[in-house]
Amino acid sequence: MQVKVGTDIIRVERVEESIKKFGEKFLERFLSHGEIKRAKSVNSIAGYWAAKEAVAKALGCGIGKELGFLDIEIQKSSKGAPLFTLHGNRFNIESSSLSISHDGGFAVAVVAIVMKSKQN
Repeated sequence: MQVKVGTDIIRVERVEESIKKFGEKFLERFLSHGEIKRAKSVNSIAGYWAAKEAVAKALGCGIGKELGFLDIEIQKSSKGAPLFTLHGNRFNIESSSLSISHDGGFAVAVVAIVMKSKQN
């Protein structure tokens, strides 16, 4: 069993400025239509950004050619806890946990991923 952890923090104001400058195009660059509908505030949007960056860091590839923003979808469990799914999961994930928080003008996310054991 291998556990990987990723974290990210972003100023909410930075996200707010990008929304004002680029509007819906900015949101569509990194959020699915479902995420856009679920995001109730700029804090939520910033939290989604941080969560996606944290997932990419935990997987060790960052956002880029191997994994794009739209490959990661942030959702909520039946109890309202954040979780993520990967479209076309090619990373061999057994289980994961996501936490998102907002305070003092920042959004922060932490991801823990348990990788499946490799079969010999």
